[in-house]
Amino acid sequence: MHSISRSFRLAQMIFAAAAVIFILSVPSMISAQQPYKVIDHWKVGGDGGWDYLLADSSAHRLYVTHGPRVEVLDLQTGKPVGAITGLHGTHGIALDNAGKFGYISDGGGNAVVVFDRTSLATVATIPVGTNPDGIIFEPATQTVWAFNGRSKDVTVVDAATRKVVATIALPGKPEFPAVDGQGIVFDNIEDKNSIVRLDAHTKTLTATWPIGCESPSGLAFDVAGHRLFSVCDGKKMAVTDSLTGKSLAVPAIGDGPDAANYSPAKGLAFASCGEGVLSVVNAADPKYPSVETLKTQRGARTMTYDSATDRAYLVTAQFGPPPAPTPERPHPWPSIVPGSFEILVVGR
Repeated sequence: MHSISRSFRLAQMIFAAAAVIFILSVPSMISAQQPYKVIDHWKVGGDGGWDYLLADSSAHRLYVTHGPRVEVLDLQTGKPVGAITGLHGTHGIALDNAGKFGYISDGGGNAVVVFDRTSLATVATIPVGTNPDGIIFEPATQTVWAFNGRSKDVTVVDAATRKVVATIALPGKPEFPAVDGQGIVFDNIEDKNSIVRLDAHTKTLTATWPIGCESPSGLAFDVAGHRLFSVCDGKKMAVTDSLTGKSLAVPAIGDGPDAANYSPAKGLAFASCGEGVLSVVNAADPKYPSVETLKTQRGARTMTYDSATDRAYLVTAQFGPPPAPTPERPHPWPSIVPGSFEILVVGR
């Protein structure tokens, strides 16, 4: 009788403890399901266009390419930390894995510019191909890969010597790259609707895979799940198996995307779209449904994602009327309102 009573009391205690745990977990469960929203606008100002931006979680910095300079902001407050200047036409930023140096693809200068991440001083300028655009640091070989848009090749730079060690021809115009951390590099080929795989150890092109969408630009990588996410024209995101090149899905996203990111912790893929939306795709669901279309701002087509805080940062400006068409530019971009350059902070 006593043992039954004790068992009953033990069961009551376990049930009560489980109930407390459930109640305490409900707020975090609900919070995890809350939609993203624009939580801040950081006014940067200045003139000129922009391209990619990169979050450095460990140093709490945000690098933003902005015409002939790279703006460096505090990742938590948006306050200016400094800038890397004297450039020509910046596109992307890559960071080494030692926390010492960064690399800028200076498309207007046909060079990779190396800067000290503490002082933000330029320490080297390395000539590469024509109009370097996408750029990435490959940790297994300690090399920097600059993908040259006009010469349709990739320049490989040894990070230690800052010397060019290889130039690899590509089948078309390269866009954004991604790495697996073990010596494999991927890159979208925009005008061939494909992805290339490169071996950083042998410095060779090892595969070209067609993907199920047109003009792929931004590229995100789920390294553990072996999935590549390419954002394309036609309001599509192509999901590709990084081991086989097989097309896994083509979920719907917004119009005019240029950047993609992936959250391993949340199982979400993001696409920033120039029409003024951030598309969020549930990559944990085999059907890859779009779970949110967040209104951002016209022109906010590039982004970076900080997995440590589950925040995304997008860049745009206010636009005026487009300039008059010319034979060289029959469909010119709208003019940018001076001083309206800003960062949109997206979180929950």
